Amino acid sequence: MPTALPPPAMPFDRVAILDWSASATPSPARPSANAIWIGTAFGDIADSYHRTRADAEARLHTLVAEALSNGHRLLIGADFPFGYPQGFARALTGRPGALALWDWLAAHVTDGPDNANTRFALADRINARFPGIGPFWGRPAHLALPCLPDRGSLRHGHPFPERRVVEGMVRSAQPCWKLYTTGSVGSQALMGIPAMHRLRAAFAGNVAVWPFEPWQSANVVLAEVYPSLLSKEVAAVMAKEAGPQIKDRVQVRLLAGALASLARAGQLAPLFAPDAAPAVLTEEGWILGIGHEAALRRAAA
Repeated sequence: MPTALPPPAMPFDRVAILDWSASATPSPARPSANAIWIGTAFGDIADSYHRTRADAEARLHTLVAEALSNGHRLLIGADFPFGYPQGFARALTGRPGALALWDWLAAHVTDGPDNANTRFALADRINARFPGIGPFWGRPAHLALPCLPDRGSLRHGHPFPERRVVEGMVRSAQPCWKLYTTGSVGSQALMGIPAMHRLRAAFAGNVAVWPFEPWQSANVVLAEVYPSLLSKEVAAVMAKEAGPQIKDRVQVRLLAGALASLARAGQLAPLFAPDAAPAVLTEEGWILGIGHEAALRRAAA
């Protein structure tokens, strides 16, 4: 007897792409790089700049509320890991699965309206719970945190893999344990996952997190994205435009437009069906579009 196929997914009417930041202070008043940008494709492509996580989070809540009130289906892509390497969730929370870790981080991370946050101190406390040194690393030199080394090479003896399975397929992606200096996506995850947790809780029953939950009929779907999959296309756009360009702004616009184009053409569903073991997907998560880079690039064009 043939295996039953999952029900077809409803099409997305709207796409929003989030470029996050773990900054401890508000970003400059003038739109800048290394801040928070949200690109949207609701027919037209637009973007918004946010100086604080609180402001960006409020914007996301507004986007969800507007989509629900208009009967539209919304895909939100965020550029930070939604899960950690296998074994970490159970070791930290006592429960397997990424959403157990979402609950734990939301309960333990402090994030103020001015971006002041406790991510380094929390990582230090997490490291202290495990043998050896690690897994988290990276901190400002002035912070005296005995269990959080300032360099990754100082770690040893901790029980967790360095990378998720999907990061082994994208070598330019930084490991989620890195919290400081260029490419510190680990800090973005520590500050971003609680924000996604609050969004999911605020609209309970309407929001599904891919690939951890059934998503085909959810009104709003949250997914991890990696805008650098379109790095060549982003560079081409920046080269053509007159005057200085902000890469973060360009890439959220381009990725939002590409995913919306695939949705309109009925070609988005394959991106939601990665060739990975269920145990990997439910604990580590996945990056939307891995293995379908050519389709994304065509859509971006």
